[in-house]
Amino acid sequence: AAPPVDPLVGGAVVVHPGAAFPARRWPAERFAAIARWARDSGHHVVVTGGPDESDLADDVRRLAGLPAAAVLAGRTDLLHLAAEVSSARLVVCGDTGVAHLATAYATPSVLLFGPTPPGRWGPLSDGPHEVLWRGTGVGDPSAHQPDPALLDIGVDAVVGAATRVLEISGVRSPARTTPASS
Repeated sequence: AAPPVDPLVGGAVVVHPGAAFPARRWPAERFAAIARWARDSGHHVVVTGGPDESDLADDVRRLAGLPAAAVLAGRTDLLHLAAEVSSARLVVCGDTGVAHLATAYATPSVLLFGPTPPGRWGPLSDGPHEVLWRGTGVGDPSAHQPDPALLDIGVDAVVGAATRVLEISGVRSPARTTPASS
């Protein structure tokens, strides 16, 4: 069931760039490219994270050209973060707790795996999600550098996966408005 609280925004594309260890963090500039693509496609975009990820979330926001209000990192408790995820149009994140929330709520999602293969902690094959994994074995999930398998996932692969997940889920980009011609 959805959390018993309202999300701060709701119905947004949630970009969650953080992870407990750098080994599982896709680069901020790549998350920013995804956020920019979602915004340019007409979606409202928010960047989530814990209080200690506020600077990372703000970097993603700034690189994506989003307004300061798009950063929810440090502004939500776990219950409100769960509400944000459960109401999202799409979630894009790494192998984190947010990925598990998106799976549990059947929220359309693109989940980026590395260094741990999705067979260990990833979602079951059914559901409105796509898992991206470029590894060949198990890396160190506690390493201080992003895992090479994670870095092998490119922005175009994530945009393609996001497009497919949104189409399969029946989520359409909001209509873009243009000035009326006189």
